[in-house]
Amino acid sequence: MPSPAFRDVEFPPVDLVIETRADGSIVMTPREALQIENASVPAGLARQASLQPDKTHLAERPTNGEGWRSVSFAEVKAAADAVTQWLIDLDPEPGRPVMILSGNSINHAIMRYGAMGAGVPVCPVSENYALMGGAGGYERLRHVVDLVRPAVIFAEDGTACGPAIKAVAPQGSLILTGGPCDLPSTRLADVLATPPGAAVTARIASLAPDAPAAYMLTSGSTGRPKAVIQTQRMITANLYQGWQVLGRAAGWDDVLLEWLPWSHVSGAFSSMAAAIFGGTYYIDAGKPMPGRFDETIRNLREVPLKYFTNVPAGYAMLADALEDDEVLRRTFFKDLRLMLYGGAGLPQPLYDRIQALAISETGKRVFFTTGYGATETTSGCMSIYFMSEQVGIGLPMPGLSVKMVPAGDRYELRMKGPMITPGYLDQPELNATLRDEDDFYRIGDTARFHNPENPDEGLAFAGRLAEEFKLDTGTWVSGGALRAEIVATLSPCIADTVICGENRPYLALLAWPNPKGLAELTGTDGLPLEELLRHPAVTEAIRSRLADHNAAASGSSQRIGRFAFLTEPPNAEAHEVSDKGTINQSIAKQRRAADIEALYAATPGPGIIDLLARPAAQKPSGDAS
Repeated sequence: MPSPAFRDVEFPPVDLVIETRADGSIVMTPREALQIENASVPAGLARQASLQPDKTHLAERPTNGEGWRSVSFAEVKAAADAVTQWLIDLDPEPGRPVMILSGNSINHAIMRYGAMGAGVPVCPVSENYALMGGAGGYERLRHVVDLVRPAVIFAEDGTACGPAIKAVAPQGSLILTGGPCDLPSTRLADVLATPPGAAVTARIASLAPDAPAAYMLTSGSTGRPKAVIQTQRMITANLYQGWQVLGRAAGWDDVLLEWLPWSHVSGAFSSMAAAIFGGTYYIDAGKPMPGRFDETIRNLREVPLKYFTNVPAGYAMLADALEDDEVLRRTFFKDLRLMLYGGAGLPQPLYDRIQALAISETGKRVFFTTGYGATETTSGCMSIYFMSEQVGIGLPMPGLSVKMVPAGDRYELRMKGPMITPGYLDQPELNATLRDEDDFYRIGDTARFHNPENPDEGLAFAGRLAEEFKLDTGTWVSGGALRAEIVATLSPCIADTVICGENRPYLALLAWPNPKGLAELTGTDGLPLEELLRHPAVTEAIRSRLADHNAAASGSSQRIGRFAFLTEPPNAEAHEVSDKGTINQSIAKQRRAADIEALYAATPGPGIIDLLARPAAQKPSGDAS
């Protein structure tokens, strides 16, 4: 029986110019030209404030958590203009940014647009840098402060962030807070009382498109965070390429509700898309973490959406809630036309669960898409904007050329376009190797065609070069691609996994369990997690699925030798899990060193599923191992 149709969603036709070069490299470029209507984000905000001044632009829960506090486009524009005028009067040293040490909030947005309007770069930093680093001397925050040398540090919660600011703020930095603070500081309310003059309009009109507009921090998964320079040209190019292929279908001019942090590019992108395309953006204080996702569910019961975005871990939690809550199902699927996932591949069983719920509620499926990019490409610059049910990274959007350089059975990806960064702040050695001889940015990932005979079907992610490592045999392992495959293979038994094996004789897995998936597998309800993990049905399911995976594997770079569950959740304070809900593999391995040693013990202990040992009856004659 054929699958039900997707709910209506319209994409432009795929039309690529494909060049195959003598060295085997392939360059793909969309034929459709990139069309940009606003020269800067502040100009886009000004346009919306003039077109629809009374429309709600931003909404957030007040301190008591009841109802929504909302502000219109006109109100956001007026407050941002006050900040712009204040910064023009302050006249900070060129290039020194406004550091925004805050979660997502209306005040955060006002500070960002006000600083951008003044031509002062913004550097949004997760509050976790200030709230979770006291014992270590706020090392991560100190590194960022030393790197970007902020002229102004805005901390919405001056009380909570005060100790960190006192410890790391450079001499001469002005401290700006949203409320009480023990440090000498200026209140945001006083800044917002600044009357904007004609200089504000003139400054926004004269913004240099290639001057730094933001310093966006990399995740630091392979070292200390770097500050990526983003310009107004980059940001508007990226926003408009997304608008041309996804934004109209997604309803960026309609209603959005998101939790993704604005200190990362994915969250920053969506909030700025709402600003320049005229959307109402509800700020979700929830996160895809135990105890934090209930807030997202509460918000989704109240706010119908055409478009929803999350990481796979968030979709897993959402599927659990949708299956148990009829009111949530009805509201969530009422207007929904498009869902986007990012950060990792979406496991097929999870995709099937959500589509089954959509079909039950509406009679149709809802299209899933994804974006692909990096902080250095502003945000996602490739996407699935064509009908496909294959998990992948899509195709380049207008304005982007992608070069694919042969690398064994894969291609290394390189990119060129106006959304690509000019470089890292104060990193000349890195900047010297950022691009190849044709000026294509080396993003560090690999990909394959889903169908080499038909490139229009898009690309599949094939691994991150930085996540590759060698077994002690010298065999290379593509850790990122393998992790995505394993999560899909073991779904819904596990939530995520750590791939182990560097300089070891074989691969092994540490995995965080998905309690609800395990309960369904065992047919039990209310069983303690420790008992679930030891349940024979769970052991057999893990062993059987990994055995099937190993049987289909091409060699030791994919075969799994041992498996163990982790019972301690990923630790956000230790930066083991990012603000986006993704696992930092390198930090996880450092923190779980004892668990990794147990995986490789000569005799596996309790709780370790050993796929290396074979029953005696299966050993060939003379095999003494």
